[in-house]
Amino acid sequence: MMASTFQENCISVINGAPSKAVFFLFDLLDNFLCIVFRFLDQVMEEKLESCHCNNPQETDDFSGYKFHSDHQHLSETLYRRRNVFRQAGFLRFARKLPEITKKIGIATFLRNFLLPEKTKKVPSEVANRWSDCGCKNCVSWTNTDKLNVIVKQPSVSPDLLMSNKPVENVIFIHGFLASSSYWTNTVFKYLTETTEKTNYRFFAVDLLGFGDSPKPRDCRYSLQEHVEMIEKSVILPNNLTSFHVVAHSMGCIVAVALAAKFSGSVKSVALVAPPYFGDKEGASCDALDVIAEKKLWPPTSFFSAMMAWYEHIARGVCFIVCRNHRTWEKIIKIITWRSKLPMAITELTKHTHQSSWHRG
Repeated sequence: MMASTFQENCISVINGAPSKAVFFLFDLLDNFLCIVFRFLDQVMEEKLESCHCNNPQETDDFSGYKFHSDHQHLSETLYRRRNVFRQAGFLRFARKLPEITKKIGIATFLRNFLLPEKTKKVPSEVANRWSDCGCKNCVSWTNTDKLNVIVKQPSVSPDLLMSNKPVENVIFIHGFLASSSYWTNTVFKYLTETTEKTNYRFFAVDLLGFGDSPKPRDCRYSLQEHVEMIEKSVILPNNLTSFHVVAHSMGCIVAVALAAKFSGSVKSVALVAPPYFGDKEGASCDALDVIAEKKLWPPTSFFSAMMAWYEHIARGVCFIVCRNHRTWEKIIKIITWRSKLPMAITELTKHTHQSSWHRG
């Protein structure tokens, strides 16, 4: 009992003043990395894309950056993640940086010097950014504009086949940092090969930005886009006039939106561990405070908070881990003496910064 109390007291101390100090430094580091990545984007890509340090509804003073017009469909957490230095106006210089470097010609000089082959080519949109991995596996989704869908339909008994009962369709939607394998390795794994009472057909989807589904760089991964992609990839191609929905965690939000749009077709909705959002303004930000509380212990909570609250630190992590995932996978295989890595590891490294941040 005393050991447990001592452990709780230690965790309380760690998550007190030290946590505030560390995340205060992260606030500063994230703003510094914002300036660094803006400059590197200008050098490596020439075309600048907006980050989310400021709300486009509140300012249009991001020289050189293109804001998308669909921000009204986005979660308020995308632009309102609190940062003391950002609120103090630390980024005023950063907003002018693209214009300053363009006038001086620093970025153009570095691009011509470091990447002469790019200056000779006709500019074209590429699937991945310079800070993301461009290996064949990571950009394989460019061959399709639909979600990756795993379909399983157990065979039916002769009696059930003769009864002409309609097929019961079930769409499975996974949660955050997961994929269709969340369902195929659990529910699908234990399904019987033959059904005698009901004719089922199961669809497990990789949501937009997850698993083997598309991860477009010009996408905002809004709730509307998630629902439209499920409609385009599952409902319309398979002519589903009625279906059930099963969802977990973040997927529950998508499931409710899907049920609202197809209220006449959805027969039931099963939500596993759904997140709760109140109906007051700023409720999703309050939920983020709970889901990704800024604390040092346990390590999983610390990592979640770092990736959820800091856009540019998260991009740095994606650059180090995801862009170099093949090297890390080789190292892990050597350390663990495994010839094949768990799917959770290989799928985690398939994320791009753009897709992971917009889903956070």
